[in-house]
Amino acid sequence: MRDDLFDRRDQGPRVVAIGGGTGLSTMLRGLKNHTKNLTAIVTVADDGGGSGMLRQDLGMPPPGDIRHCMEALANAEPLMQQLLTYRFPAGSGNLTGQSFGNLILAALNGISGSFDEAVAKMSQVLAITGRVLPVTTANVTLEATFENGTRVLGESKISDFKKAQDCRIRSVRLLPERPAALPEAVSAIEQAELIILGPGSLYTSVIPNLLVEGISEAVCAARAVKVYVCNIMTQDGETEGMTASDHVKALLDHSGPGLIDLCLCNSAPVRPGLVERYKVEDAVPITVDRAAIEALGVEVVERPLASETLNYARHSFARLSAAVMDIYRERADTRIF
Repeated sequence: MRDDLFDRRDQGPRVVAIGGGTGLSTMLRGLKNHTKNLTAIVTVADDGGGSGMLRQDLGMPPPGDIRHCMEALANAEPLMQQLLTYRFPAGSGNLTGQSFGNLILAALNGISGSFDEAVAKMSQVLAITGRVLPVTTANVTLEATFENGTRVLGESKISDFKKAQDCRIRSVRLLPERPAALPEAVSAIEQAELIILGPGSLYTSVIPNLLVEGISEAVCAARAVKVYVCNIMTQDGETEGMTASDHVKALLDHSGPGLIDLCLCNSAPVRPGLVERYKVEDAVPITVDRAAIEALGVEVVERPLASETLNYARHSFARLSAAVMDIYRERADTRIF
């Protein structure tokens, strides 16, 4: 039975998942059970926390989001998994709060010719399913412009700055603008049969990938089935008051027509206790305004995607990956690969 499973995964569709943070790693945990032909393209705009410290001290791209994805795809021994996720406790000096997995990737970066080479070496060590690619190896910083015209530089500063401004984000951009994409990332998109954007922070995890030279153009031109996975909840300090169509419009505004075919939304109710907890953070379930999404030329598909066991309103990786693969199977015969 297990051999049959691996045979099916070997023959699975070529899938590209684009994003960053915990949203992308959740998606990958489910997808690796359906296909081995899997590529994660990950943002490198993070400048906060342990990743930001390594970026500042060593001049390397931030490793955190990349590490999360490799953890999700790893087939390593339990001890290695524990090492990857270990964080140094308070009182550890400069290492306080730092992830050991980040340090491994930093060390590999030091003995490799490039950051993407270091990521490839760590992927081998962890025997990951598929591959993980940084969207670019350029040293990029994310800048947000708000509807009142003010700007803030630095991904880690956007949330607090937005709360202080009390207005929506109008757009984001990378500095330097339009950095070169990793060629392997563009090639993976061009060869994909299924492309998934999200779930994850709209302006700080998903959209930054589309601002890299050649990425949004490759997605728009791809013959793949293209799905945007909408978040379950609005995000404090980023998307308060935004509907599902607002999310889709922001994606299209930062890329172009043809970026996505479908918007996959959660239809399962969020448990009452969780709703009250999120209200404290100014976050609510995202309203799925179907007509407004369809007016943008994007089909809406609703499925019960929320986890029934987590203490957070997040996607179930099993439900989400199954829904995405169902969509692919339903529509793949209309595409020529």
